[in-house]
Amino acid sequence: MVNTEYDIVASFTREITRVNLAFKQHIQLKLRQNNIDLTFEMLSVLSCLWEQDGINQQEIANITVKDKASMTYLLDNLTKRELVYRQEDDTDRRNKKVYLTGKGKDLRIQIQPWVTEMFRMVGNNLPADSVKSLTQTLGKIRENLR
Repeated sequence: MVNTEYDIVASFTREITRVNLAFKQHIQLKLRQNNIDLTFEMLSVLSCLWEQDGINQQEIANITVKDKASMTYLLDNLTKRELVYRQEDDTDRRNKKVYLTGKGKDLRIQIQPWVTEMFRMVGNNLPADSVKSLTQTLGKIRENLR
């Protein structure tokens, strides 16, 4: 097999896709095992709000890398599950801010241990410097694609 630069980069990008899929599958399995009716995408929105509650829909879309239509659908479903609510922005009536409900905040307590466990598994036998270097490499790849 020829290891051209193209082959190496193609192999690397396929592995990124596989790792992303493995993360999603791991979390989805935990959600199913605990009878939590959420998708991975819904959980990504909740995670965003756990970090910064009360931000607008566009900010959440940017952070989670979702389009506006998908974000509306996700927030509608999270609202139906009584995990979030929208509130008109005092400074701009066209803008709605999204907040966690008490139920949405409480869910973090249940889910956070799984995420911590997953990151421990991922980091097993990986030196911190290697992970830092890989993070920088991925950032450069993202920049190259812009």
